[in-house]
Amino acid sequence: MYFKSVSFGLALAGLLLAGCSSTDKPEAPTAAPAAEESTSAAAPSDTCDSSAVASLVGKTANVALVEQAKRQSGAETARVLRPNQPITMDYNSRRLNIEVNETDVVKQFTCG
Repeated sequence: MYFKSVSFGLALAGLLLAGCSSTDKPEAPTAAPAAEESTSAAAPSDTCDSSAVASLVGKTANVALVEQAKRQSGAETARVLRPNQPITMDYNSRRLNIEVNETDVVKQFTCG
């Protein structure tokens, strides 16, 4: 009796998992825009430029300064890095790193 209930349970689990699989084909990609359309819009830069915000070194990091630095550097995102703070080591060419001291004064800007 035990063997039959285990077999039934395994069969039921297999059916439930089979219901989760998909046989749908992925959608076809849409056509690329015409050449004249792609040249008319300015393409965003692939990287940020930390040298564009060098004049902000020595200022106190706050929300307004972070937004200004993102805009001036062309960065998509920004993060404030405080002393001894653990950080991820992943590289993101569109991210501005704002290194500050213990009192939130900007020491340097880097991208990555």
